[in-house]
Amino acid sequence: MNEIPVLVKDLALILIVAGVVTLVFKKLKQPLVLGYLVAGFLVSPKMPYIMSVVDNADIHTWADIGVMFTLFSLGLDFSFKKIIKMGAAPVIASMTIIFCMMTLGIVMGHVFGWSRMNCIFLGGMMAMSSTTIIYKAFEDMGLRHQNFAGMVMSVLILEDVLAIVMMVMLAAIAGGGAGGGEMLQSVLKIGFFLILWFVVGIFIIPFFLRSVRKLINSETLLIVALALCCLMAVVSTTVGFSSAFGAFVMGSILAETIEAEKIIKLVEPVKNLFGAIFFVSVGMMVDPAILVKYAVPILILVLTILVGQSLFGSMGFLLSGQTLKSAVKCGFSMAQIGEFSFIIATMGMSMGVIDEFLYPVVVAVSVITTFLTPYMIKAADPAYVMLEKRLPKRWVRSLNHLAMSHSASPADDNKWKSLLRQMIVNTLIYSILSAAVIAVMLSLVLPFLQKMLPLWWANGICGLVTISFISPFLRAIVMKKNHSEEFKALWTDNRLNRFPLVFTIIVRIVIAVAFVFYVCHKLTDFSIAILITLGVGFVVFMIFSRRLKHSSIRLERLFIQNLRSRDIEAQVHGHRKPLYEGRLLDRNIHIADFEVPFDSAWSGRTLMQLALRSKYGVHVSSILRANRRLNIPEGDSVIFPGDRLQVIGSDEQLKVFERALQDECYAEDYELEKREMKLRSMIVAGSSKFLGKTLEESGIRHIFNCMVVGLEEGKENLSQVSPSYKFQKGDVIWVVGEVEDLERLIEN
Repeated sequence: MNEIPVLVKDLALILIVAGVVTLVFKKLKQPLVLGYLVAGFLVSPKMPYIMSVVDNADIHTWADIGVMFTLFSLGLDFSFKKIIKMGAAPVIASMTIIFCMMTLGIVMGHVFGWSRMNCIFLGGMMAMSSTTIIYKAFEDMGLRHQNFAGMVMSVLILEDVLAIVMMVMLAAIAGGGAGGGEMLQSVLKIGFFLILWFVVGIFIIPFFLRSVRKLINSETLLIVALALCCLMAVVSTTVGFSSAFGAFVMGSILAETIEAEKIIKLVEPVKNLFGAIFFVSVGMMVDPAILVKYAVPILILVLTILVGQSLFGSMGFLLSGQTLKSAVKCGFSMAQIGEFSFIIATMGMSMGVIDEFLYPVVVAVSVITTFLTPYMIKAADPAYVMLEKRLPKRWVRSLNHLAMSHSASPADDNKWKSLLRQMIVNTLIYSILSAAVIAVMLSLVLPFLQKMLPLWWANGICGLVTISFISPFLRAIVMKKNHSEEFKALWTDNRLNRFPLVFTIIVRIVIAVAFVFYVCHKLTDFSIAILITLGVGFVVFMIFSRRLKHSSIRLERLFIQNLRSRDIEAQVHGHRKPLYEGRLLDRNIHIADFEVPFDSAWSGRTLMQLALRSKYGVHVSSILRANRRLNIPEGDSVIFPGDRLQVIGSDEQLKVFERALQDECYAEDYELEKREMKLRSMIVAGSSKFLGKTLEESGIRHIFNCMVVGLEEGKENLSQVSPSYKFQKGDVIWVVGEVEDLERLIEN
């Protein structure tokens, strides 16, 4: 028999130890991430008393796959539209926190006398709070549906996105691109490829999934999703980014498709498996000797994160428009570091730019701050009370007034700003698409044509095809928004607006001409004047071409349809919250979704019987069941397991309601073995109490909890027993029931 490969042995050891340890941590109600870290420490070669992993290289390869799938799943939960709808408040809060904490981390690294790269990477690790740990803490403490928790989760989503950008920036710095020009180039490169991939992906992937929807089942959808993830990871590494960045981008593209919810559920086990291996590999890097040696820096960093996140986090949320109490609760909730810190540390180690001691130090800091997270959340209210007592009253009033003015300030409806913003976004997107088409045609198609055809023919064909491909984009750059409501209003309201409006058209024409000029200049030896004339001529033709106009409109409609496909599906199935939710937020109440557990004692009862309004002060506005939505349910509406209830109430009311919904469940049966059903035969003897009684009078069903399945006739036949049948002496009846009930029945 062949020897089992070392990789399989290592994987078996990792999963066995991780399974045992995580069961213990689940029992202790601690985050499973910490269990994985402890499991990694136990199976590492630095723990000599038990078996350890033999081949670390293979495990790290699997861990890299785990990082990729973790970020792919993160992208599936992410939506660019969500970021846009969030407004400026989460952006202000997240940028403030990241900048302040990163600066604080760099300063602390210099205080310890660590190297420049160690300080920079330490700053990046300290800036990232843990989405997983905070979400778990909110869920365990019953705070997930409170208003401040929603704000924290919005900022965490933005932090995760900025963490992806930070990883690319840190990689550029580690690679030697630390100058201002190189940094700017890296940022522009990120923006260019991010927009390009997203726009192209929204064009292609929803169309592909829609066309094969009838052929796809759960198995094929999982394979297709993972294949797309790996494909984008390969593309990302080819252009100079990490595989994790590409996986995140593909996840965010798939998040806009109708299949997103299904993909999330299918990918979850894969992510859990490889994610567990990643966190175990993190724990394997922990060296007890280093922890002892760097005990003082670890404790100082823990205090720095607790104080820094509480202070700068509260400040960031204050600047974003939260009240002082809400800002303090948000800031204290984010006082820890987690999975992204490990990912950044892993990247630094793999690039060889940070020292080995930094990895276990960061892991130790993360473990300690994770344990302290629930206590920091609980400490927020006492901290606010102390602040309210110590701060001058006018300061508290001013801070709360600032928050109210933020929330009450109307959106800026300035027509000029709205028009210019739309024009800039439109021009930027179509310029990136045009540049990408030109790059592909000149770098891939042109060399192929030059091998097949004479030089002039190859250049001419390539030029005409390239210009024809980018012509819908160039026409959109020039003509888009020229007939918008803002443009028309500005044109008619004031004659002084007309020259600036014409100027915006001229600028966009120049941009379009520049693209045509560049293509012609690359492929011909014509003079500048001729090239400019050709560019202007092509652009004029594009403007007046009705075919190009229809092509441009059709492409944009397809993009919008693909982008909105998940929203459309949510509206059809009733999964979107009503539009009036925003108005409720101004009145200190909001809507939250709650799923009825399958073992809930509320199942089968009506809303009138449950009396939720009188008990908890909440209102059930809708019941979502399968693909149906029952709005404004009546009192006789029955609750079923798996129903999603949309409930209106204050933070405190919703908290009490959620606790009752989760607590009022049927107790778990821990003696399942005794519930086994058996089939037994029973003879009606002359002394039996059932003799002469009908089946209904015997009480076999309602007294003994058993069921008569038949009366024996001969050796092979059973006949059904009617409720009016009277048992006779010598009857052989067959009965089904639980063992204890059967024994009690036969004894009688």
